Amino acid sequence: MSEDSAKIREMTEADLEAVSEIELDVFTDPWPTSVFLEDIASDYSHPFVVQWDNDIVAYAILWQGVDEGHLTNIAVAKNYQRKSIAQKLLSFILQFASEAGLTQVLLEVRLSNEAAIALYRKFGFIDLAIRKNYYTHPREDCLMMIKYLGGETDIQIGE
Repeated sequence: MSEDSAKIREMTEADLEAVSEIELDVFTDPWPTSVFLEDIASDYSHPFVVQWDNDIVAYAILWQGVDEGHLTNIAVAKNYQRKSIAQKLLSFILQFASEAGLTQVLLEVRLSNEAAIALYRKFGFIDLAIRKNYYTHPREDCLMMIKYLGGETDIQIGE
């Protein structure tokens, strides 16, 4: 298997079992399958999967509101981590967001998830705020991060 075997495409209902398995394996407070089904049906949600040969090995969900994106979830199956899949998927999401006319993408990440924070910073995300006790199982603060995709922003700090 080569990295070239990995293809990114829209998530379908046929992917839900594999996506749910990744979600359960990767996150301590996993989302139910029904949330992913809602994302597939939603007009403002853009769910994607990474298919490596015949396996779904990663997924990401970008919500779109006017000119703002919210990366609600991104995960790579444990046995496919450290193969640049997250980088490829995040790059794809940011390109998709830019082409959709979004000016910024927000996300939340556990403060203890140093690898994810490093990846997001590598892609130009900056720290925005800390939300206390945002996560459960275990209870933990989250770091809110933002990436501006170009153009003017309507966020005014200090005014």
